[in-house]
Amino acid sequence: MSETPLVRVARFLDRTTAEGPGERSAIWVQGCSIRCAGCFNPHLFGPRGGTPTTPESLVERVVAAGTSGVTLLGGEPFEQAAGLAAVAAGVRRAGLTVMTFSGYEYAYLRSSADEHVAALLSATDLLVAGPFRQDLIDRDRPWVGSTNQEFLHLTGRLADVTGPDRIEVTVSATGDIAVNGWADSDTLDALLAGLPAGRARPSAR
Repeated sequence: MSETPLVRVARFLDRTTAEGPGERSAIWVQGCSIRCAGCFNPHLFGPRGGTPTTPESLVERVVAAGTSGVTLLGGEPFEQAAGLAAVAAGVRRAGLTVMTFSGYEYAYLRSSADEHVAALLSATDLLVAGPFRQDLIDRDRPWVGSTNQEFLHLTGRLADVTGPDRIEVTVSATGDIAVNGWADSDTLDALLAGLPAGRARPSAR
């Protein structure tokens, strides 16, 4: 029996209200071959980088955070489906919810012959699927960037997808600034104006 692969984690946020309904933990993974034009996270395209982390330790950290569940983002979660399926299943066993973002269409994911893709789908409560389209900016729905992206309720546990978009800005003890949530480029530019060059790190959708 093979070991579950490590997850290449680019960022872990213990608590956020900008990455799905309620207060959630969020995991951004490193690596995405889709590479949508205009993506806010081009620094997560390359497969190298991130911190290799066991699924078990990620589950423990999500549970310890005391949130309602976890949101999986990237990068592309389904390109690390084996490790994240284990994370999602562990979080669900703890009674928490799982929201997963993907740049792949739902039909493509459902037709995949990869058992790990199927496992991650089966352990996801709410899936947001479809590539980001910068010509179809969505200014009405929360959490998504473009109108082509679908909300797919794979269970009834995260039925409420209403609420405002939020932007969160986190400043570390060393002065590094991290931004997460969704906003258009003009809004982000205005938000980050005047900050020291090189200190801001967006992690949005």
